[in-house]
Amino acid sequence: MSEIVARIVAALARCARRALCSALGAGTAGLLLASCAVGPNFVPPAAPDVDRYTPEKLASPNSSAGGPSVPKQHFVSGEDVSLRWWTAFRSKPLDELIKMSVEHNPSLQAAEASIRIAQYNALAQRGLFFPQLGANYTPAQQQISGASSSGPGGQSPSVFSLHTAQLNVSFVPDIWGQNVRAVESLDAISEQQLFQLEAAYLTLTANVVTAAIQEASLRGQIAAIQRVVKIERGILEIVKNQFNAGGAAQVDVLAQEAALAQSEQLLPPLEKQLAVQRDLLTSLAGQFSADEILQKFTLDRLALPAHLPVSLPSKMIAQRPDVRAAEALLHSANAQVGVSIAARLPNITITGNAGAAGFSLAELFTPGTSFYVIAASATQPLFDGLTLYHKQKAAEAAVDQADALYRQAVVTAMQNVADALRSLQADARALQAAVRAELAAKASLDIIQKQLALGQVNQVVVLNAQQVYLTAAVVRVQAQATRLSDSAALFMALGGGWPTNCASDDWRKCALEDLPAATPQRVSDNGPPVR
Repeated sequence: MSEIVARIVAALARCARRALCSALGAGTAGLLLASCAVGPNFVPPAAPDVDRYTPEKLASPNSSAGGPSVPKQHFVSGEDVSLRWWTAFRSKPLDELIKMSVEHNPSLQAAEASIRIAQYNALAQRGLFFPQLGANYTPAQQQISGASSSGPGGQSPSVFSLHTAQLNVSFVPDIWGQNVRAVESLDAISEQQLFQLEAAYLTLTANVVTAAIQEASLRGQIAAIQRVVKIERGILEIVKNQFNAGGAAQVDVLAQEAALAQSEQLLPPLEKQLAVQRDLLTSLAGQFSADEILQKFTLDRLALPAHLPVSLPSKMIAQRPDVRAAEALLHSANAQVGVSIAARLPNITITGNAGAAGFSLAELFTPGTSFYVIAASATQPLFDGLTLYHKQKAAEAAVDQADALYRQAVVTAMQNVADALRSLQADARALQAAVRAELAAKASLDIIQKQLALGQVNQVVVLNAQQVYLTAAVVRVQAQATRLSDSAALFMALGGGWPTNCASDDWRKCALEDLPAATPQRVSDNGPPVR
């Protein structure tokens, strides 16, 4: 059977040689003509003509003079964001968790698949630059009417078989660059999907950092409330002893018990939030909730970045993946204008058929049974109800839309950086005020505790002091966590880091090199962690 097929292919190749060579010659000419494509050539938008993010000269975060000391931060203007910016928090568990998340989170894998989809679509469109070749073999059995004498040997009526084998060649020269523009548009979509991967990577790493800081904040708030609860229990014992000795009324005991219960009431909601936060971190790491991550975070194990890079606006625009993605969409829309213009111009189609037909399979290889057809056609839309004209106008309007979305992305990016800078400037003063309030409230509560033991203050003063200290302690923890979160927000607003010059086929190796290996681990229900 394989020998028969080979003989058929060889015979068809000999019969189609002339038509195929003509089509390929036309294809080469079409490729040369394709270098002149109609429609506007894409010009990347210029960087914004600004050199700062705030109206005034940027000042580093400063706390008030004479107040309690808080960690300092310094803005470094013109410095680029580090590739692994999260290492500025100097937390090994955070580094491990980010590595695990980047390696296992399905959102990044989905973004990578989107890139492959776009690239294959662009490669498929490139196939239209070449002639389209197909083969066809049609065996048929026919019966001729008795009124005709068309059968083999002129006999009638007759039942006979007819075998037809042929090669089909068609080619549409890209005279006006319609396919060139279509490929250009799909290549821009591929580029846009790459920036979407960068955006997903930046979002994932920023979410992991922010979620870890939030966990540390919740643990700090729980610890602060537990300290206050411990103090209130000690005060309750003092009041009870005074009541037993006749030095306090029962209402004082009940008031202190109510204050203790109110403080304890704050713990379950925070513990629930902490459990939910742990589930979030586990999910970001690409693990099931039953396989809880081992890494735990507290505020004292997260360092505040002392030096914060503030890249120039032009560099930030080139770094932000959402802005670059908007630019790629603008490029794609611009190329579609050329596609719509070319659709309104004359078009040429070249077709060719070559093959053989016989009453038996063997006759396909005998002289006189071969045939070929070479044809060309030219078409020009004359009237279509202005359909193609309006499609061109729609494509031009899509460019205006994409341009407006790009400019909005730039404005939003500038706003994000400015917001982060403003927040960090205010955070330093807010943390200093919170520390001052906590120290004053604790000192006041300590004095009142001593006075209470001596019977020198009433219960109202004690209750007020407890509430003030509780609020101050929680606010101080939140202010400390906010400063860390806003530092991460600045890194994210500046576009983070991406391995642009990665020599490896796997970008993760370049993005995560020098970080510790991450192995998914499971926390057992009744024992130590198990692998």
